[in-house]
Amino acid sequence: MPSAPLPANRWFVLVAVMLAFLPVVLDMTILHVAVPTLTQSLNASGTEVLWIIDIYPLLMAGLLVPMGTLADRVGNREILLVGLVVFAVASASAAFAPSPAMLIAARVLLALGASMIMPCVLGLIRKTFEDEGERAMALGLWGMVGAAGAAVGPLVGGALLEHFWWGSAFLINVPVMLVVAPACHVLLPRVERTTTRKWAIRQALMLIIGTISLVYGIKAGFAGKQPLPIIALVVVFGASALTLFVRAQLRSSEPMLDLSLLSRPAIVAGLIMAVVASGALAGVELTVAQELQYVLNMTPLEAGFFMIPIMAAAAVGGPVAGHLSNQFGLRPVATLSLAISAGALVFLSQSGFHDPGVFVAIALAVLGLSLSIGLTASSIAIMGSVDASEGGAAGALEATGYELGTGLGITLFGVFMSSVFGRAIVPPSGLSPALTEKASRTIGDAYIVAGELPGAQGAALIEAGKAAFSQTHPVLLTTAAVAIGALAVAVYFTLAGYRGFCRPQ
Repeated sequence: MPSAPLPANRWFVLVAVMLAFLPVVLDMTILHVAVPTLTQSLNASGTEVLWIIDIYPLLMAGLLVPMGTLADRVGNREILLVGLVVFAVASASAAFAPSPAMLIAARVLLALGASMIMPCVLGLIRKTFEDEGERAMALGLWGMVGAAGAAVGPLVGGALLEHFWWGSAFLINVPVMLVVAPACHVLLPRVERTTTRKWAIRQALMLIIGTISLVYGIKAGFAGKQPLPIIALVVVFGASALTLFVRAQLRSSEPMLDLSLLSRPAIVAGLIMAVVASGALAGVELTVAQELQYVLNMTPLEAGFFMIPIMAAAAVGGPVAGHLSNQFGLRPVATLSLAISAGALVFLSQSGFHDPGVFVAIALAVLGLSLSIGLTASSIAIMGSVDASEGGAAGALEATGYELGTGLGITLFGVFMSSVFGRAIVPPSGLSPALTEKASRTIGDAYIVAGELPGAQGAALIEAGKAAFSQTHPVLLTTAAVAIGALAVAVYFTLAGYRGFCRPQ
């Protein structure tokens, strides 16, 4: 049977979906530099700040799979266009939010729009590019846009905050969407291959509630900010809801999520790569960003410039991954890229940032390039293992892996960092036990306590905090290197039989 002709405008479709994806990625990193300013402007409490930050990835983790499977049934074009409108409205609402509660509500709406956009982008790439070689390059270019968006996010945020109020970090999405939405309306194909499965709202709610509860319970447990009985109750509730969801999928003749996707080793390998690599990258960025600002006294904008090598190299990694995968195969490219990432992390763990020199910049670039290749390889493994009609569901699984990895990575590295910092700090003599306990939590708390002390004692506490945080640097980066190295070994064996998608006879 002759193969269907390739769509003539497929590369224009790729441009459209990459433009749709860009604001979502930009919003993930641009908020990081805006949080201190909006916290003071809205007089937000610590709990409110936690929810402002966490509600976005928590809801995304629960919404991605339902929205991906809905897109497979209704059509990626329709869901994507609705998501773009929702995202624009949510961005405007967030920009002018008068209170923390309103900002949290806007972030909920923002997560809804983003969860409609992300799986549709990958689904449309899978449906548009049937040729495996072209698909690898398309996914590589998609990865480049993601890395570039993450790279410019802190720089754009820092520049905006120097001239405008904190809401400009959200408002910038609106003009982008005014350009992207009409472009997608014109360029995206109006006829798609869809599935005939029903979209069961009860199953979707079970998945959303279960995922959010379980992830929140895990994050709260590691953070140690809630009583153990409450954490256990939330985790059990979330696990029970997910168990009911899985049972419903296995019993249903038309399940929302085809769990047989997880029987394909390449998809499992891709998900593991997405979770571990994105989590390690997020943790490393958290460590480096705090060291640059707290220890080296850089501004957010200066810290963003320091991180340019890792971000710029990551932007190149997507197309490189697509080319190398076509030339040498996915398994060696994925394994070697992760191994090189581990080596770069080991080098950085033994390097200081006080006088970094050219070798630190090179190591940061190598880390960004190799991790970007590894993350793009996870996309190629997942999307190359499914039929076009399953692209939305597979894309949702992958995006969920990124969200879970990033959220849990920041939490785990943050708690680990706090533990190492608490053991390493040596507060100045004469500090009360209560202030000593508070100053030993994080370097941020050490700065807050120092502001309440007399000049000489406050300066001594800041120096002690800087010295202690410098000791966390090698421990955390070495831990990330071990995690990435173990991932490389796992991926090598898991992708042993990878041959891409094969239709059943």
